Amino acid sequence: MTSRTPRDSRLRLVRAPYPRAEKRGETPRDAARPLSAAPGAVSDRRARRPAPRPPEGTPAPAELASGARAGLAAAVRVARWADAALRPGPRPPSAAPDGPGSGTLSDATAERAAAELGLTPDQVRADWDTARLAGLVEVHGDSARPGWRLRAWDRDDTAVLRGWVALFDAWSLAHPAPPRLAPAAVAEVVEAMPQVLSFLQLSAGPVPVPQLLDLLDQRVTELRTERCEIPYGPPVSHHHPSKEALRAAPLDQPDPADCLGDTPLPVLLDWALCGLAAVGALTYADGQATLTPLGSWAVWVKLEQICVAAQSPAGHIEQSAEDMLRGCARLRPNAARAEYRAWLAARPVGSAVTDLLTAARGEDALLRGLAFEALRVVGAPAEAEVRAVVDEASLRPYALLWLAEQEGADPEDVHLVLTREESTWLWIDTAAAVADHGEAQVLVRHLDSAVQPTVPALLDEVRRAGHPRTVQVLVALAAAHPDPTLAKAVRRAAFQVHTGGE
Repeated sequence: MTSRTPRDSRLRLVRAPYPRAEKRGETPRDAARPLSAAPGAVSDRRARRPAPRPPEGTPAPAELASGARAGLAAAVRVARWADAALRPGPRPPSAAPDGPGSGTLSDATAERAAAELGLTPDQVRADWDTARLAGLVEVHGDSARPGWRLRAWDRDDTAVLRGWVALFDAWSLAHPAPPRLAPAAVAEVVEAMPQVLSFLQLSAGPVPVPQLLDLLDQRVTELRTERCEIPYGPPVSHHHPSKEALRAAPLDQPDPADCLGDTPLPVLLDWALCGLAAVGALTYADGQATLTPLGSWAVWVKLEQICVAAQSPAGHIEQSAEDMLRGCARLRPNAARAEYRAWLAARPVGSAVTDLLTAARGEDALLRGLAFEALRVVGAPAEAEVRAVVDEASLRPYALLWLAEQEGADPEDVHLVLTREESTWLWIDTAAAVADHGEAQVLVRHLDSAVQPTVPALLDEVRRAGHPRTVQVLVALAAAHPDPTLAKAVRRAAFQVHTGGE
């Protein structure tokens, strides 16, 4: 920024305070978002961590994305049909679910789609559910809208792979367990399957089902021991029957509350492997299972995320929300998001969201921005609690931007949800984060992100904003700015706010 006087200073309008990196498959520029919400903006001098390399033989990202596109082609087709055929109005008929917040298609919509796409209504519903799980469709209350991934599907391999991983994470929802299986036993198997998948990934080839059954039995036993439960049910037989025999096995059983162990573990493993095969994570035939290239890559990604968090200097997983956010403050955006995911995975989503919002209410503006970055990783499950804080002055701008993104607003226009006063308040809050944690030149650059066209207009609105850190921000900006005339005007504004004068 060149030296200039308050009279003729013109400020550049920044149109997207919170652009999504997924839009173009790249990390957004720090200058285009509030610096308090950008982990990498506070310390650009930290050396970038070398990106971990996937195991030898892993296909290139473009090839993996091609496989994901092929596997999700039917879901994309239904999502695009809904986007084109049901677009009129902000709440399209595709958003007429069978129940509030259910996100399921109405009978009329499913039948219409089936007729136009040459499918059955059941196929349409199944593809619609897959689209929802992959983030191609986003449900907000009683409305459904095309997700950002659908918009970026043909041009952004990163968006495609993230969509497939979201489906991979939700395999047990995409392929529900038979209703007669004991829910507690199903939950145990879902919890134990990551270790089975890790073993498959390390094996890098076909693994006989009896070997997987032994591993699953060991892991389920460990889980019960960790919960101090008494083992129940007969021991697992190492003789593995055929898949046909498993599927023919009677599922009638006593009340799970009386005897959860009556559900045969081989039946549960068969269901889990079929579910993972249905989403394209593995192949399952002839008594053995093999991870697909996509499945192997996804398991490696999950393991790397755990390793990154475990190797963090502060041990973020075990820390409170506030300490975790402080530990992430000097990480690059991608590394910080990996830490958020690991921290969130270690606790119930409800309590995690509550803890993040509590940290956001503190005096440190940097934590406020970082808390909402972590809430972006949470996504839709945090919507109700974020909506509940919209009336809190310190959180309102962050919450409105977060909600606009969740509702599918274009990143280039998301700032339009804020009034001029709210944008000014956010500008001051961001400047406070920079003043506390950043460097002088970063604070000077932040001047260019104001929505006001001139410095006098900015100072006039800053004086009226009522932000508790206004005086400190203006004093810090005056001390940092190289233009003496502008610095003098900023100091005068700080004095006027301090004394309550005009």
